[in-house]
Amino acid sequence: MKRSPMTAKGAERLRAEVERLKSVERPRIIAAIAEARAHGDLKENAEYHAAREQQSFVEGRIAELEGALSYAEVIDVAKLNPNGKIVFGATVELTDEDNGEEIAYQIVGELEADIKQRLISVSSPIARAMIGKSEGDCIEFQAPNGLRHYEILSVRYSV
Repeated sequence: MKRSPMTAKGAERLRAEVERLKSVERPRIIAAIAEARAHGDLKENAEYHAAREQQSFVEGRIAELEGALSYAEVIDVAKLNPNGKIVFGATVELTDEDNGEEIAYQIVGELEADIKQRLISVSSPIARAMIGKSEGDCIEFQAPNGLRHYEILSVRYSV
């Protein structure tokens, strides 16, 4: 497995999720399984099966996050100096050339991407279009709803 980039902030968020899953969710599920077992016959015990399914999901998520963190190349965005060029970790303010809307995105690793928080994956079409560009440049990329055109208003590297 190749090393994948991750921001320091994103790595911290994922470590916190692993800690919460191990210290809160895992014990809660173990207690639910024990309680369901106490109800007797496990074949027709919906609570038992639901708790086991939850346990499987949580253990899978812990393994996924720990694996991703072990292969992550954690990058401190504040220490980057790409001379105004857009690289991994940049926060980019854009204006949509079609409707004038302004929006800002931070380019982050695959696992930390969250569009609701304006965190986009480094492998997304818009991020790929922005990499290597500078303030004032225009980009175009293929989005699910067609070809999009943006102008880059500003680029910053902050945590």
